[in-house]
This record gives sequence, structure tokens and C-alpha cells, in this order.
Amino acid sequence: MIPTRLFDAIDYQQLNFSKKDMLVHKSNGHWQSHSTLEVGEAALKMAAGLHNLGISARDYTAEGADKVAIISENRPEWIISDLAVQQVGAVLVPIYPTTPPEELFYIFKEAEIKMVLISSPLLFNKYQAVLRELPSIQYIYSFDQTDNPLWSEIQLMADQDAINRVQEIKAGITGDHLATIIYTSGTTGQPKGVMLSHSNILSCAMLAKESFPFPDNPTLRALSFLPLNHIFEKCISYVYMFSGISIYFAEGMEKIGENIKEIKPHIFMTVPRLLEKVFEKINKTGQQLQGTQKKVFNWSIRIAERYDNQKWHSPLYKTKLRLAQILVFSKWQAALGGEILYIITGGAACPQRLLRIFNAACIPVYEGYGPTENSPVIAVNRHVNNENYIGTVGPVIDGLEFKLEEDGEICVKGPTVMQGYYKQPTLTAETVIDGWLHTGDIGTLIEGSFLKITDRKKELFKTSGGKYVAPQPIENKLKELDIVEQAIIVGAEQKYVGALIVPNAEGLKDWATQNNLPYNTLEQAIALPEIKKLFKDHIQKINQTLSSTEQIKKHMLLTKPWSIDAGELTPKLSVRRKVVLEKYKDAIARLFN
Repeated sequence: MIPTRLFDAIDYQQLNFSKKDMLVHKSNGHWQSHSTLEVGEAALKMAAGLHNLGISARDYTAEGADKVAIISENRPEWIISDLAVQQVGAVLVPIYPTTPPEELFYIFKEAEIKMVLISSPLLFNKYQAVLRELPSIQYIYSFDQTDNPLWSEIQLMADQDAINRVQEIKAGITGDHLATIIYTSGTTGQPKGVMLSHSNILSCAMLAKESFPFPDNPTLRALSFLPLNHIFEKCISYVYMFSGISIYFAEGMEKIGENIKEIKPHIFMTVPRLLEKVFEKINKTGQQLQGTQKKVFNWSIRIAERYDNQKWHSPLYKTKLRLAQILVFSKWQAALGGEILYIITGGAACPQRLLRIFNAACIPVYEGYGPTENSPVIAVNRHVNNENYIGTVGPVIDGLEFKLEEDGEICVKGPTVMQGYYKQPTLTAETVIDGWLHTGDIGTLIEGSFLKITDRKKELFKTSGGKYVAPQPIENKLKELDIVEQAIIVGAEQKYVGALIVPNAEGLKDWATQNNLPYNTLEQAIALPEIKKLFKDHIQKINQTLSSTEQIKKHMLLTKPWSIDAGELTPKLSVRRKVVLEKYKDAIARLFN
């Protein structure tokens, strides 16, 4: 069969590689599997129950279709609910469990949510006051026991007449039908509802599957922990389903390490911040070693930092790298289950140093790129033919038209481009012009085919001397040092560039301990002359690689990390620049006095 809708994944998998472990999660301390057949039956019964509750598409327009919101961590119920909602022609509106209540109110009011699926008492307690204020909400069901009816009761409402009706509805759903509205929190302004059709997401999944490529292999296991609310993980889940790859859901961010050791995954998706946390933990363990072991560990890191698969390395370097892999990096591989074939990172720029270290350690990490508006993949490094170029996001995936505007803005055209922004036709017209999606990202091509992202168009700023500065590459350089947690470059309409830096408390504590310096609190530590010199030296080293306009002349160390709860980070851990600039406007002003 040739799939044309997302829910075709069930029949496709059943036909080509029916599995006992399509979806797997941990319950009461044991991993429990859901077969392809079980998932298909559960989704169909839920769809029939939804139909009997009056959840439908009606006139098959974005405004006419009923909206079902889901607020949940990753679990089988998430995927089954998604497949069920699709089959009645309704539209799923996924919400990050970390979304602030006031933002959720805005989204639910605009989308006129009719039904809410929520996972736990904790999340229901967080949002119940907001949910009660919204007149459009008719039903609330939960996955776990709350004051609301359980989601399993929806399946119990199914009868044969409703099942037959769902089959008729499914037959009338085409690839152009709206599948989901994903609200992007973005780094500025109110959330925008990105409308994605079945064809948008399915095309992206299939093009990414062919380009990377992902093999059809029902023996492979993928670990899922990035929120399914984000289009990156949602799209890749369909890649898994259409490839026959089993999806194991992590118990939570705090148990990823434990779950990796248990299931020994072959694949997982991540964001750079999580990779940074993994390396910080590895490095902390290494710095606690003594004598020769510690020297070998640090020597191995230095060897790995020089790794570049695109360049020739001497036989001596290759010998040293092989020795480092045997003595040190083999232990890292074991900690990640020992069977990793590929890790794909996206959502933000990944520090090159980190990519070099992991790839040198035979832990293959491939960086990709794409906005929600493109469903999302535009480019990804590939695990074949040496098409992994560290420092780039790889070649544009097959099947997309691609161009760079005169100012370097990345534009793409193809079946993956969104239908538009929900209820925002003017913004849609400004973003998609003659079929071309204008991403707002600035890039360049390396060696003719590898795309390198240099910055966000809206984040470029001009100094008082009239010179443009791209902050993101400078911020990435700052964050390559283990003692830097977060950083933001400032200097719009100023004579020079400045930086706000949030130190990494753990990394700084380790450095202080190694150098026999006192460390009680972060506030006390950053007042020490030695610590001040450490950051100054790091910045001077970076400045040597920058133009005179880009060089950081002044910086300020902050003691409170930016967070999602405080509104300074998006759910995918990107800095909300506008929020940070406003909150720290007094501190920024002092940088330029």
C-alpha cells in the first residue's frame, strides 16, 4: 500500500512488519509492549468513541473541525490518541506539559478546544483553574486517575455502528486534510498556531526516511523522550512507525540514563542541551579520577576535540584516537547501551566541540535542522557516504526545492510547507510567498551542499557604527566551555558588543576544587579574582576568532539560570531573547556605561 494519511501507519506496519512491540512503556517497574494489532484496535475503538461523543470534522476546514488538546508526557496513550483523533477528521492540538497557564489559556481560547486529554493529577491540578474558564471545553479525560473520567472510557463508548461510520470517515480523509495545529512558543511574541496536514508531516517523514536514510528494520529500538508536542519528535515517530522500528518511551528526563541501559536503544532524537548535560556528567566523573587514569581521560578528550571526519588525519593521530577509544570511549558507549547506531540532534545549534567529541568516541551524532512550519526537516547530516559535516546541518533533504535569498535567508518549497498560521492570514502571506517558506534563518552553503545556519534574521543587530552582528555563533562559542551554562550577546545601537553569561554551577565548582579555591555559593565564586580571570581569558580566546566588530568588550556574570518556568526559555530550551533583554535591561545598560 502507498500511505497518504498519517493513520495509514497502522495498516502499513501491520502489512509489512507486524510487531509485538510497536509501542513500549514502563509500568509498575516492568516494560510493557503494545503490538501493532493492539494499537490499531485501540485507536479505532477510541475513534468510534470520539464519534459517539460528537467529536468530528464537520466541514473539513480548519475552523470547522473539532479541536482536541493533549497535555501529556510521552507514552503510548499519546500516539494512540493522535491516531484516533485523525480518524474522525478532528484536529489534535498538542501542548507542552511545561506551558505556563496563561499561555495555555491563550491557545485554548484561540483554537476553541472542545476536548482535553490530560495525563496526570499533577498536570490537571496545574491547569484546572484555566480549563474551567473556557466555555468551549465540553470534555476532559485523563490517562491516569483524576477527578475526570479515564480515557479508556472513550473506547468503551464504541459500538459497531460507530466503528463502521469511522471507516467511512477515514475513507474520505485525504492527505490535504488538516491533522494538527502546533503552537510554537517562539522566542518573541504570542504563540502561533502552525497548521500541518497529513501530507505535510507524512511527506517530511518519508523524505527524511529516504534521505538520512532510515532502514526498514523491525529489530531496531528507538528511545523517545523529546516531547511529542514538538513536531521534531512527532514527525520522527512516524518515521519509526513506517520503518517498523519499536518506540520505547522514557519514564522521564531524570531516568533517561537508566532507561538507556535497560533497553539498549539503537536510535534517539535529542536537543543540544541534553547532549551537553550528558557530557557534563561524563566529564565530572572523569575529573574525579586520580593519577594516571585522570591524565588518560583528559588526554582522550584533547584527542577527540581535534576529530574531523572531513579532513585527513595522520596515522599517528589515528593510532592515538584508537587507543582513546579503547581506554576511555568504550566506557561511554557502554553507558549508552552499547548499541547506538545514530543520535540526531536538532532544535538549536549544537556546539561543534561536542559533536567532535561524541563522533570521535564512536557515538555517532548527526545534526539536522528545520522549523515547525516545514513539518519540520529541511536538512540533516547523513550516516552514509561520509555526508556528515560537523558544523553544518547537512544537505537539504531530497524532494525539497531550496534557495538562499540575497541576505542569506533560507527558503524552501515543497509538500512539507505548512498550510499556514491558524487565524493569521496576514502573517501566513508574509511567511509563505509563492509557495516558498521564508524561514527567518540565515545560512550559507559549505562545499556546495552542506547547509550551515549562521543566525536568526530577526536576531541580527546593528551597532552604532552601522555594522551588523550575528549573536548566535558567538553565543555558541561561549557555551563550548564547560563552565558556561547560558549566554546572550547584546549591543544593538551600541559602540561595542557585550555579553550576559550564566555560569554552569557544577562545572565552576569542579574547576574551583581542582584549583584549590573555595566554593560555597555561585555568588561568592564569581567574585573571586581567579574566576573573573577564567572567564576573561575564555572571552579573549574567542575574540581572537572574531572580527573587531563582533568582539566582546564587556561581560557580566549572572547567578540565576534562565528557565522555562520564568518564561526565559521556550519548552525546547531556546532562549526567549526578547524576555531576557527586558528582564535584564538595567544590567545591560550597565555594560555600556
